[in-house]
Amino acid sequence: MSLLILCVFLAALALAMPIGHALLAAALAAAASNERIPLDLLVQQMVAQVQSFPLIAIPFFMLTGSLMMGGRLGQALVGLLSALVGRWHGGPAQVSVLSSTVFGGVSGSAVADATAIGALLLPWQRRLGYPPAFSAAALASSATISILIPPSIPLILYAVTANASIATLFLAGVLPGLLLAGGFLAVCWWAGKRRGLPRGEAAASLGQVRRDLVYSIPALLLPVLIVVLLRFGFATPTEVAVLSTLYAAVVSSVIYRDLSWRRLLEAVIEAGVTSGVVLFVIMASAAIGWLLTFDQMPQHFAQWVQSHVTAAWAVVALMNVLMLFLGMFIDLPAAVLLLTPVFLPLAQSIGMDPIQLGVMMVVNLAIGLYTPPMGTTLFITSAMARAGIAQTVRELAPFYLVAFVVLVLVSYVPASILK
Repeated sequence: MSLLILCVFLAALALAMPIGHALLAAALAAAASNERIPLDLLVQQMVAQVQSFPLIAIPFFMLTGSLMMGGRLGQALVGLLSALVGRWHGGPAQVSVLSSTVFGGVSGSAVADATAIGALLLPWQRRLGYPPAFSAAALASSATISILIPPSIPLILYAVTANASIATLFLAGVLPGLLLAGGFLAVCWWAGKRRGLPRGEAAASLGQVRRDLVYSIPALLLPVLIVVLLRFGFATPTEVAVLSTLYAAVVSSVIYRDLSWRRLLEAVIEAGVTSGVVLFVIMASAAIGWLLTFDQMPQHFAQWVQSHVTAAWAVVALMNVLMLFLGMFIDLPAAVLLLTPVFLPLAQSIGMDPIQLGVMMVVNLAIGLYTPPMGTTLFITSAMARAGIAQTVRELAPFYLVAFVVLVLVSYVPASILK
């Protein structure tokens, strides 16, 4: 049955079917082929997966990002970062990295960050004479920082699937996210200095920088408030998501005064549609996961690995290779939901903490977001920068190196994420 699921899923993808529909088609084909599986039981498993209190955090965090970044605040943040680092070697590209790091503490979505930041930065970098492919590469890779810096939608999905603590996962994702940001900043500086890339205009006045900083403080405080509330147990992740939406609404309407009824409606619709897509993928993935468990595929896979691969480091390497490969073809939320039931028993058999596995999985799958042939942020930024995919991939080489170094640390040095 597992082989049938794989074949139908791959065939559906080859026909350009959306990932959620491809998963559902594979589940229905597998259930129809086995008379021991009634279809109503499959539907029950799908519905049960989304009847989860922690999942309420997803639409609220998405709404928070739309409210905070849809107005003048995003322009102020970019202006502040441009004034601070725009004149450095590789400064314009470093603005992309820093913007992704800051925006990631609000939206938790790599695709949303790549789109929003790209609309603000890529035209500016093009006017400076920056290589379009390098601009696209810097943004495509740095946009994935947002799925490690809290709030992270993929980490929420992993926590629900693995029955792990969302708060602990959020805290564990901070350091790897900052390491990626630091590494990408170094790549931008090195490339800017070695290649003599254009720099930003004359530095802004101290008064302008001060005004932009004061204007941006409410947005800069939001990630800090999320971490503090979770770290000290003042609220659950779902409660934090609701509070962050309330915070964003108050800040946008009272401080920035740019929250109109029209923009609120647009933000609610955007968050609702995006959440609906995610929840549909969750339901379809739940059906696949239940069928694979019914077929005992995770147990068979773990037994095969244990009988053929004895060293713990080799098991971790094998999981990384498989996640990297699958992340190139499967959308990140679906990959998290599908791979967690498979790799969790294997990780536990070698004594790996589920929190470490979750962060390792997200770092792996994040690399897939800017890796051909299905890299989402790769295609978004290349299109916005008007750069060829092949050119952008060549510019991504040093960014891949940084990501792999961080992946090795997360995989083999638990102290880098577990405190």
